[in-house]
Amino acid sequence: MTVKIGVIGTGAIGRDHARRINQVLAGGRITALSDVNRASAEAVRDSIAPDAEVFATGEELIASAHVDAVLVTSWGATHEQYVLAAIAGGKPCFCEKPLATTAEGAKRIVDAEVAFGRRLVQVGFMRRYDAGYVALKQAVETRTGAPVMVHAAHRNPSVPEAYTTPMAIHDTLIHEIDVFRWLLDDDYVSARVTFPRSCARTHAKLRDPQIVTLTTAKGVVINTEIFVNCHYGYDIQCEVVGEDGVARLPEPMAVRMRLNAQLQNPILTDWKDRFVASYDVELQDFLKAAAAGTATGPTSWDGYMAAVAADACVAAQENEGEAIAITYPARPALYV
Repeated sequence: MTVKIGVIGTGAIGRDHARRINQVLAGGRITALSDVNRASAEAVRDSIAPDAEVFATGEELIASAHVDAVLVTSWGATHEQYVLAAIAGGKPCFCEKPLATTAEGAKRIVDAEVAFGRRLVQVGFMRRYDAGYVALKQAVETRTGAPVMVHAAHRNPSVPEAYTTPMAIHDTLIHEIDVFRWLLDDDYVSARVTFPRSCARTHAKLRDPQIVTLTTAKGVVINTEIFVNCHYGYDIQCEVVGEDGVARLPEPMAVRMRLNAQLQNPILTDWKDRFVASYDVELQDFLKAAAAGTATGPTSWDGYMAAVAADACVAAQENEGEAIAITYPARPALYV
């Protein structure tokens, strides 16, 4: 079966996912496109999906009889309305992070999916599909003993001027918030944020870098450095300290060189290059499930859990050094 896919939001990630589905992966075809900038959707149609129909709104796209499943890759504030429309239409939906911009919005999606009675939503937490993280999880589960601590870093070479302090949580740390829950099979109970001195490349609305400390229900302490103006490259680090040993996330494959009297290897500068293979795997997973009328991978509940923790981290930014409690309602049976 070829799944007919509609893409809502044809910016950089939407365009790349459309290319993936039409040119790289098996089992899907782009049949519909929509963007607030119609010219953007038309450009994707002309270059990648010549058979796709361009719709004025995401809701019209979702309602189309020529759409079996939906990719939501629009601006984050619009995700909730489109995911809810997809659930109401009974159509599988892949939603890039965030699932919603507030925990309340993510909970509304969870409630709608539970009421529908079948999983329809996959959230785009692609690190669960990264070969390095998969290998790290296997090592943590089988080799290092019970986890005690995690040391991690999320570094970007630079960010736009519009990037603000809370965005370091909702746009950047959100991936770590999800992947640590998956990696440790554990949930969070508190968050704390501390700020070193700000770096010279930041601006008045962004305190950078910052250190987020999460404590889990099993007592694991996770320290994550967020440094979004580190200048030198895009660098994701993760080290899990267990009772019997230490496991570290592998570095991306690179050729080490002896050149100009230096021993060196390149560091990536673009997040799309760092996780390119994981995007392929996660979307192939979505296409397979969508062909059966359902969804797999990270759930709406995972998106909600991440949103609750992210809100606590932002509160911790506003109350520097104070531990902010993180609490969740009972997990619905749909996600057990």
